[in-house]
Amino acid sequence: MHIHLINPNTTAGMTATIRDAGIAIAASGTRVTASQPDSGPVSIEGHFDEAISAVGVTEEIMRMDRESPADAYVIACFGDPGLLAAREITRAPVIGIAEAAFHMAALISTRFSVVTTLGRTVIIAEHLLDQYGFSHQCRRVRAAEIPVLDLEDDGDRALEKIIEESCRARDEDGIGAIVLGCGGMANLTETISREVGLPVVEGVTASVKLAEALVGLGLSTSKVGDLAFPRAKTFTGQFSHLSGLEPAQ
Repeated sequence: MHIHLINPNTTAGMTATIRDAGIAIAASGTRVTASQPDSGPVSIEGHFDEAISAVGVTEEIMRMDRESPADAYVIACFGDPGLLAAREITRAPVIGIAEAAFHMAALISTRFSVVTTLGRTVIIAEHLLDQYGFSHQCRRVRAAEIPVLDLEDDGDRALEKIIEESCRARDEDGIGAIVLGCGGMANLTETISREVGLPVVEGVTASVKLAEALVGLGLSTSKVGDLAFPRAKTFTGQFSHLSGLEPAQ
């Protein structure tokens, strides 16, 4: 089984963190690879960043399906940028790490809180909770107020702030679990869980295990209805290379 992780931003160090976390959690028969787009934001911290990065996500999946098809793909950003578009262009399952983390947290606790990076991304996570149907189980989305790249550049201080906010969630929110709200936190689960004393769910590792389950069950993305392959058409300008596109079948 081959699971490919896509870091939607262009920071290579974060791609490596995501890849290593996926490899560490995968079953012995699962091969985990990772990549990032050639162009796009170095971090994703808002709606504009997500919109730009979604193009890179879909192009990475199209490239992989042409060159080395994976059995499943993971979009390793907590905003799940381009998730439905990605599902349109491949038969393989595509999993967003926020959706995966919410599902896993709901299976082990009736109430959970999310600890994310910046305050402006709190609203984005709340939108996803509504969209995915988990608002009634999430007590609060909290921000540690750290820029995403601090997870790479000032890791110890970032970890300290995430633990502090997670402890406040434990003490104030009446929850049974914490969800980490950034793909760059993929290697922090055990440390935070030990310090906070609650189960901690992180989306990259949750997605890898869900991908293994979907592939093991022989389930692929439905090609009936809105997730059918996109209709071939003319694109102009910088997207002209997509004209007449026939996705891998």
